[in-house]
Amino acid sequence: MQAGDLAMLGYNEVVQELSKYAHTERAKQALLDLKPSMNKNWMVQSMNEIEEAIAILQQSASVPIHTVDELTTMLKQAAKGIFIRADQMERVLSFLDHCRKLSSFMKKQEWRAPIISSFVYSVEEFSELEAQINKAIRHGQVDDYASKDLSYLRRQKGVLTDRLKGRITQMAKGSKYATFLQERTVTERSGHYVLAVKKEYRHKVKGTILDQSASGATLFIEPAELGGIQEEINLLQLSEQAEVERILFEVTAAIMEREHAIKTAIEVMYNYDLIFAKAKYCREINGTKPRFSDQHKIRLVDARHPALGANAVPLSVTFGQHDHALVITGPNTGGKTVTIKTIGLLTVMAQSGLLIPAEHGSELTIFQHVFVDIGDGQSIVDNLSTFSSRLVSIIDILQQANDHSLVLLDELGSGTDPGEGMGLAIAILKQLFNKGATILATTHYSEVKSFADQAEGFINAAMAFDLDTLKPTYQLLLGETGQSQAFEIALKLGLHPALIEQAHILTYGDQGDYHSRCSELELKSESFARQVATNRYAGKKKRKAADQVALFSQGDNVTIQATDETAIVYQGPDQLGNYIVQVKGEKLSINHKRLKLTIAAEELYPPGYDFDIIFKSKAYRKIKKDQGRKYLEDVWLEDED
Repeated sequence: MQAGDLAMLGYNEVVQELSKYAHTERAKQALLDLKPSMNKNWMVQSMNEIEEAIAILQQSASVPIHTVDELTTMLKQAAKGIFIRADQMERVLSFLDHCRKLSSFMKKQEWRAPIISSFVYSVEEFSELEAQINKAIRHGQVDDYASKDLSYLRRQKGVLTDRLKGRITQMAKGSKYATFLQERTVTERSGHYVLAVKKEYRHKVKGTILDQSASGATLFIEPAELGGIQEEINLLQLSEQAEVERILFEVTAAIMEREHAIKTAIEVMYNYDLIFAKAKYCREINGTKPRFSDQHKIRLVDARHPALGANAVPLSVTFGQHDHALVITGPNTGGKTVTIKTIGLLTVMAQSGLLIPAEHGSELTIFQHVFVDIGDGQSIVDNLSTFSSRLVSIIDILQQANDHSLVLLDELGSGTDPGEGMGLAIAILKQLFNKGATILATTHYSEVKSFADQAEGFINAAMAFDLDTLKPTYQLLLGETGQSQAFEIALKLGLHPALIEQAHILTYGDQGDYHSRCSELELKSESFARQVATNRYAGKKKRKAADQVALFSQGDNVTIQATDETAIVYQGPDQLGNYIVQVKGEKLSINHKRLKLTIAAEELYPPGYDFDIIFKSKAYRKIKKDQGRKYLEDVWLEDED
């Protein structure tokens, strides 16, 4: 999949956020480089590992994962013949200690996470190596007792250092140099004990000048009388350094003897860092594991775009089993683009082995390509217009797309003459469909909506819009055709309905009734009064048309085709052919075109059956029964519709 397509979906933001949960730089980079795969087994394995890691995190927020970047560098350094420094040995010890803790921790999680807990069985025991390092290193330094020779050398150096310090202290406090000293205290410069001598008496005190004060008035001199002792100390220091290096080479050699085992442990630690980073991110987005369809089916249940989090309106959509192209219509800012981006992003997230922010029961298809044409790709360098730049992108998609491609097209055909843009849009959709691609497209063209409504394999969907608040609801309605809502918004804002009706005729070629949608106060105006007769006739005509779609009766068992849910017909149809159906105790308005008869009521219920048993609450039925028998004071039967 192309990097540009992934970027337009928001995939880069996902991996950026994901990488923040990793401890090691290597794991961070691996997560930043994570790309979608077509290997179903790898995806399922990755998701299973993440689910197990989440189960562990729910019980324990702290997992003993250690950084491995420095240790890898140390092993490379040792392989070149350079010993590992004493301060670096501390980090080796810390890693080995974490290996032991991680093994113990994961073995206790075996019943909860059988897959990922098995990884620690590759980590060997390092207790002997830890003991050897602990014997030689203490607090980031080679210990005095790391060897007998080192212990002897440091004792001797200590004795001579004490003797040297005693001699120079006597000199500072004695009368021999009292006149020449700036102060009668012993200080240390560059590891040597010195006297603070006044500058003018420089030649009165024999020795080596090691430093001077900021003003230059005081010189710090190591007396020549101490030269012999200092030389002995210097020799001991050289011997000590040689012994320290010998010990470090010895310990480094012991570490390199276990190099293979340590590298294996590093890999295990690195893999755990990856898995738990993914788990923390997927838990943050409330991710679940989708199923993978072999029939190009896409089913998302209450899906959310990761970037929107809790603010996202849940998206539920099912298509692809019979229809391979979904055309989404609706007003601007209604959520069309977010909808196709969400479907595309969740697809590539799943193919990257990540859980997706959707409810259980979601199902996705594995695609070889995900092609995206969203937004303005105008190029200043190539002097391409918006339309031209997008057309170049679409031509590239047409050349590469096949029956394993998911194609996302936003506002297809826009940016040019509406008539020509509409024609291109339909032609492009046909060609992509003929190549077997799965298509998600958004459009404002009414001709494209009509084409999708009639073409085999295409299905329309609309983004719902609340005309009362003039705001989109961001809900996707499958099987329905949405409008730009420009006419409804204009009516709501006060534009005369006669003007809107003229615009409707020019746009759609038929009569639109906007007068009947106005308030009673507006209907009293002189301009509206002239239209009353026409409106009544149009209303009768619509009611007559509604009578012709009365396909279902109360109690009929029907299937909502867009979601495959079973429902029971309660009321309908209205003037637009909509029925009230009951689904899991909730009443919904569904157009007759979206309903399919499963079992007629007459086959399910005896004649005269009381449907209140199905559609009304027990309390409602009791009050109705009691009122039928006698008068009940202060008791009202409220309609539950």
